[in-house]
Amino acid sequence: MKRRDFLKLSTAAAASAAVGSRASAQAAAWPARPVKLIIPYAPGGASDIIGRPWADALSQSFGQQFVVENRGGAAGSIGVEAAMKAAPDGYTFLLTPSAAISVLPLLRQTPYDARKNFLPVARVGDSVSGFVIHPSLGLKTMKEMVDYAKKNPGKLIYGSSGLGTIQHMRIEMIKYRAGIDVLHVPYRGAGDALNDILAGQIHMMNEINVLPHAKAGKLNLLCMNSPDRLAEFPDTPTLTEVGYPNSDLPSWYAIWAPVGVPNDIIDKLHTRVVEIIKGEPMQQKLRQVSGAPRIQTREQMAQFLIDDMKSNEELIKAANIKLE
Repeated sequence: MKRRDFLKLSTAAAASAAVGSRASAQAAAWPARPVKLIIPYAPGGASDIIGRPWADALSQSFGQQFVVENRGGAAGSIGVEAAMKAAPDGYTFLLTPSAAISVLPLLRQTPYDARKNFLPVARVGDSVSGFVIHPSLGLKTMKEMVDYAKKNPGKLIYGSSGLGTIQHMRIEMIKYRAGIDVLHVPYRGAGDALNDILAGQIHMMNEINVLPHAKAGKLNLLCMNSPDRLAEFPDTPTLTEVGYPNSDLPSWYAIWAPVGVPNDIIDKLHTRVVEIIKGEPMQQKLRQVSGAPRIQTREQMAQFLIDDMKSNEELIKAANIKLE
């Protein structure tokens, strides 16, 4: 080898080692200041209910503040885009339910593709909810709701946390499978929809923030969107049990990093999330808000997103779902 080539290789190797050393040092010191968790929906909804306990737990674990920033609007795409464009320095992450990244891009053009613009960090849980209906209608079972909807097409009003959300997809699934016509009204967030259903201005919802009100008898819970009955509502059947198998659409929550965040920082955060979710305190907090803990490797999470998008695309085509 010529001396000139040897020197080039040596210089490149030294530079690479220096970069690796700086990255490791950066990860070791991280987080050195508050970390932002962007939730792409308005306060008061399911995303907040799941996300804020995680912000608190991570703050305690790292001894550095993890701050929730709600960036609602455009069915979640505004917040997702903001996270995508954030500086990839490990101080801004996206904490989102799956719909904003696995449903919305299939229904309309978005400025992002989570498979390309984000790196998986950690899955933080699934939300478990069910269809509720205002008691003024006198409907107490899924069958009664379906029968009523068939006799009164377009009269039932269903509120969701926005177009393209899993909650939107769930009513579209039932409309498709049961052959009913229900009017869908998208809200900026689940908190606003909850206020309207409690006031009787809309009739139906499927969000985790309705469950405490169902428990208090203010809303009638028709079924659960989960493989098994919820311990908190042991007498409420699952969607499969009421005659609609393979109709559950998972609402899964995860933390994502914009492309460019150092891998050592992402691994550090992933490891800490897994440690927290295995502990009883976080599992208890998730149970209290009708959440279910889920643990995946970063590789499994990336594949799960691909599979989820494929499944959602099949439903969208079969049911001819379009954004109003």
